[in-house]
Amino acid sequence: MNQSPPTPQYLVHAGDPLRDRDTVLQIWWGNLGRTDRIAAKYDWFYLGCPHGAPLLQLLQETRSGQWVGTACAGRRRMRHRGRDLNAGVLVDLAVLPEHRSLGPALMLQQGLIDAGREQVDVLYGFPNPKAAAVFKRMGYQQATQLVRYARVIRHARYLRTRMPAWLAPAAGWLLDAAVAFRDGWRRWHGPRLRSEWGSRADPRMDALWAKASQGDGVLAVRDSQHAKWRFDDSPLATTRYLWLTSPGGNELKAWFAVQVEDTVLHVRDFWSDNGAHGLTVHYVQALIAAARAAGHGSVSVEITGPEGQLQGWREAGFSERSQRPVFVRWNLANGTEPVWFLTSADEDE
Repeated sequence: MNQSPPTPQYLVHAGDPLRDRDTVLQIWWGNLGRTDRIAAKYDWFYLGCPHGAPLLQLLQETRSGQWVGTACAGRRRMRHRGRDLNAGVLVDLAVLPEHRSLGPALMLQQGLIDAGREQVDVLYGFPNPKAAAVFKRMGYQQATQLVRYARVIRHARYLRTRMPAWLAPAAGWLLDAAVAFRDGWRRWHGPRLRSEWGSRADPRMDALWAKASQGDGVLAVRDSQHAKWRFDDSPLATTRYLWLTSPGGNELKAWFAVQVEDTVLHVRDFWSDNGAHGLTVHYVQALIAAARAAGHGSVSVEITGPEGQLQGWREAGFSERSQRPVFVRWNLANGTEPVWFLTSADEDE
């Protein structure tokens, strides 16, 4: 006698961001990030993205019919060798505590892979290093590492761990003055640049993006539309911009999108007239000078990219602090794995 196959414990369904908003928020509540901002994040990232609706997957327990998990791939516009790419960034994997095991998480990720085959050219994500084996098992390749670099501007709080507390303020002041003099000397012998802070994306970003080399690697489109949605419209953090121009001119030479946490100025994204060849040290020094004048204690940035994208930061005194793996799965025949240029702006928040 033929027996019918057993009913699976879980099923994955394609979600609709508008229809399933309340369902996703119920799964997120208490399980994903701060509860006071999850609704605002959803409306911004899932309903307001100008690049298209994200790929949303929902996990249902078949016995009860309850929705118990969700995962998403947000849309990104990218470029590779002059070609437009539809990319998806893996975000917001959440499973209710009583259903947390490897099986449900794998089912949700497989659902994104299946949906991605039809809708995006490449999926990429920044998983916890402990999840690396799982991602490899699912056909992802580790393409690179997202590296955090930092540069101290005010040294007293760092010296407190290395000398008596009473001595640190004076020693820090002397070291700050010496470093500021050295930085100023270097800037004096470099090109003249004018720095200006702004609070909103600027149309001049479009002209800078259009004229600068985009190289042969994979990188996100960095125009004013990207910046407006990714930063200005985001309810999760306040972003400011530093515009660099030539004295007396209005054409952008470079820009930085920055956010402040405590005394740290975090560079979330940037672009310059050198494009894919990377920021020159003079642009990074102008950023440091503006951060020092604004009272910040240090500057940090997360980058992965070719050596040219890193050189200017290193020459300006930035040192490596930590790394995170970046995993990629292509839906295109791509030959050898290209070089990626990513910043923390290429995540979801």
